[in-house]
Amino acid sequence: MRKIYIEKVTLNIGIGEPGEKLEKAMKLLAMITNAKPVATSSKKRIPAWNIRPKLPIACKVTLRKEKAKELLARLLKAIGKLPNEKFDNNGNFSFGIHEYIDIPGVEYSTEIGMLGLDVAVTLARPGYRIKHRRLKKRKIPKEHRISKEEAMEFVKKEFGIEVV
Repeated sequence: MRKIYIEKVTLNIGIGEPGEKLEKAMKLLAMITNAKPVATSSKKRIPAWNIRPKLPIACKVTLRKEKAKELLARLLKAIGKLPNEKFDNNGNFSFGIHEYIDIPGVEYSTEIGMLGLDVAVTLARPGYRIKHRRLKKRKIPKEHRISKEEAMEFVKKEFGIEVV
């Protein structure tokens, strides 16, 4: 029950406006993950940025299980080392990739141009379902939660990435 595993990997590209740039971002996510991306919409109105509610301004893809593990290994190779500030106290971590051509196996596409993306990784242990189930939801006990140090050790051991 103490074994840590990758629950999901979420890739996100925030554009800030609908249109051609958003379509390019969706093509990029599809190219990297071989999965269909989803457009995400704004929730607030920000007149200075011409944003209104329900306006598609970003896109994301969520991967789970083996696909997530394979993709995360490639993404971590793109950045080399991971600062310990990128880990939160619940064992999750996130990082950004400035240019998608840094990812091994992805080549530059003239129709997409240069874009960066954000990666968020959620770690879990067996038994974390009690937090999300419909009936009798419970909190994860303190001794069963994943600490920041445990998450850093998992990344070092599993992917061979240096955490500084």
